[in-house]
Amino acid sequence: MPPKLLTRLILALVAVAVAVSGAAAARRHPAPANFTASGNPVYIWPLPKNFTSGTQTLAVDPDLALDPKGAGGGAAAVAEAFERYRHLIFSPWAHAARPASAGYDVARLTVVVASADETLELGVDESYTIYIAAAGGANSIVGGATIEANTIYGAIRGLETFSQLCVFNYDTKNVEVRYAPWYIQDEPRFAFRGLMLDTSRHYLPVDVIKQVIDSMSFSKLNVLHWHIIDEQSFPLEIPSYPNLWKGSYSKSERYTVEDARYIVSYAKKRGIHVMAEIDVPGHAESWGNGYPKLWPSLSCTEPLDVSSNFTFEVITGILSDMRKIFPFGLFHLGGDEVYTGCWNLTPHVKQWLDERNMTTKDAYKYFVLKAQEIAIDLNWIPVNWEETFNSFGGSLNPRTVVHNWLGPGVCPKVVAKGLRCIMSNQGVWYLDHLDVPWEQVYTAEPLAGIDDAVQQKLVLGGEVCMWGETADTSDVQQTIWPRAAAAAERMWSQLEAISAQDLETTVLARLHYFRCLLNHRGIAAAPVTNFYARRPPIGPGSCFIQ
Repeated sequence: MPPKLLTRLILALVAVAVAVSGAAAARRHPAPANFTASGNPVYIWPLPKNFTSGTQTLAVDPDLALDPKGAGGGAAAVAEAFERYRHLIFSPWAHAARPASAGYDVARLTVVVASADETLELGVDESYTIYIAAAGGANSIVGGATIEANTIYGAIRGLETFSQLCVFNYDTKNVEVRYAPWYIQDEPRFAFRGLMLDTSRHYLPVDVIKQVIDSMSFSKLNVLHWHIIDEQSFPLEIPSYPNLWKGSYSKSERYTVEDARYIVSYAKKRGIHVMAEIDVPGHAESWGNGYPKLWPSLSCTEPLDVSSNFTFEVITGILSDMRKIFPFGLFHLGGDEVYTGCWNLTPHVKQWLDERNMTTKDAYKYFVLKAQEIAIDLNWIPVNWEETFNSFGGSLNPRTVVHNWLGPGVCPKVVAKGLRCIMSNQGVWYLDHLDVPWEQVYTAEPLAGIDDAVQQKLVLGGEVCMWGETADTSDVQQTIWPRAAAAAERMWSQLEAISAQDLETTVLARLHYFRCLLNHRGIAAAPVTNFYARRPPIGPGSCFIQ
């Protein structure tokens, strides 16, 4: 029998055995949806699509070995991810404390990956299946743990779930998988599950961005929207126009080309895209610190000078340089909050408008569409904030992705026109709004008001936004977490399953648990039930009830 066929046959038998065992346990111990067979909430975040569980407790060997199989199982990214999760699951002293004669139920993690293709693009298959059962059980064919995925990125998502099933028992000093046997089949509801990070309002060191990327992977978010540049600072090196980063706050608050490439590579190893943004024509005052000709005048420093060919030469140079760094297919061109009044008050710009019989609104459209053309020529799909759609939606390139932020009800209008949409309604998914409680974050639905199945597919997903006016290294993580996790489950898990949960009992208990997990992993996630996000605890207590 060919090896691939044999592997598939064994996995199919394991799946049946684990499912049968879990189903038998469930019949003996009936449990509501989203609970284990023992009646406890499923402490996996985000909630998997389908699963069965049992009533057994399995011990995991601190010398847990990786057994890679399939065309992609031997990929370096899989081995590196396995080692990362081993480090998270086991204490540094676990191996030294391992009794020589100890018997463990799970000594090997088999990871089967069908494809060796490491291309990371929007919509890449992130599905996975997990089987965990004890060797020698009444219904067990193969003991141990298996993750099966079509891609390495599905395997990485499966490793995160496996790590959350592994719990340290302080009495036995063993890592255990409780409520086994487990059978989990999982995949995301939306392809785009984003977190925006603003490094213009406050510079964030590369190590902090890495920590944010790590924390994103724990909740299965998969797009880092890097709002690198804004009116306050221009911290990124642009080789074609080397004076642009004179707009940084200081020489030590900059990102080199190598820094940016490293961040993209670091994120890819965790299955996370990096979508970069330059916000034009507004939010670009910092550009003129290096090239004053980009300002219409010294008293009109934004929007950028729409009348100057040099403006678009610089944009072309920026995007051409950034295309060598950011391989993701989407690029954010901003386009929001463009206050065009000073164009009319600048003589040479006013003359340019008059010669073309254009209003400032016409010039705003001209600028956005010209920037889109530059991006599309570089094989990027343009993303623009919703003001562009609200102002001239019928003129946008049909490939445009509209990014909602001003309020609800925008995505239904966007998809009705055949364009794609990302939801970031500021009333619920702007993390700098510290008075928005986790419940409102959790219940915000990207498909609200969209009933047509074809139009629903045009909603790529959503994004929580960490604007940086009041967030820097000292408080960014506790502002992001745990509320971003609430949105992460909304975007990953099946709508029927999350809607069936009671917010104040099941979901809250699970979110407390996930927040504690983040804390244990070194992520400074704030208490869940703060009236104001990121505020520290108001008194002594367990992380499970704050």
